[in-house]
Amino acid sequence: MSNDIFPRFAGKNVLVTGAGTGFGAAIAYRAAQEGADVGVHYNSSREGAEKTAHRIEELGRSTWLGQADISDWDQVRRLADEAFAHFGRIDVLVNNVGDFASETQGWRDLTQESLDRVIDVDVKGTLTMTHEFGARMLDQGHGSIVNIGSTVVVRGSARAPQYAASKYAILGITKSYAQAFAPTVRVNTFAPGFMETEALVAREDWKAGRREKLIAATPMGQIPPPEVVAGTALFLATPDADHITGSYLIADGGYNMVGA
Repeated sequence: MSNDIFPRFAGKNVLVTGAGTGFGAAIAYRAAQEGADVGVHYNSSREGAEKTAHRIEELGRSTWLGQADISDWDQVRRLADEAFAHFGRIDVLVNNVGDFASETQGWRDLTQESLDRVIDVDVKGTLTMTHEFGARMLDQGHGSIVNIGSTVVVRGSARAPQYAASKYAILGITKSYAQAFAPTVRVNTFAPGFMETEALVAREDWKAGRREKLIAATPMGQIPPPEVVAGTALFLATPDADHITGSYLIADGGYNMVGA
């Protein structure tokens, strides 16, 4: 463990959805760096999940792989049962999985298939994960849930309005369950700005000049890799955030700053 990373999750069990790639993998690894044993969820990218698990085990932490299509409530229920059976308790859930409609380059590209898929994964998946894991956290007497949102709720998305709609819905999910679960289980939304994940770097608009345009419009002057903000997402699950629930925390380098 590096000297500037503190064991905020020593003795804790953390489950991260979509932890085989991108931001989810970065959050899972950071949680392990901070002392957690980590549940690594995946849907289809088992190879990526195994890679994340291997990196976690190299840190001396234990891990567990859980597969589920979170758009299916029955599979979410099964995932929760299996995770709690394996770990005994889940202290932190990070709902990272989201479909950002990477194939959509403009609002005219919207299809029924894309609309249904994004709503099923981002809205229904986040809601049922929060519902099932939160209920079990209530039974165990503690827990924290971090839903990964997006800064598109501030600006909208002319590229993919279905994505903006789904991420806005996550705010409603967060606030509703934060009220329902208080004071035992906290529920918050973390909203990263653009991060240079493999999926983003591969997008055509990113390669066609959008990256440089966004960097120029970001006061902090960079589009970071996911590792830079993974610890910020996890902050919401730490004791320092014990009086925070139902909130929306942005970390986007000032891109959405008023007057920027």
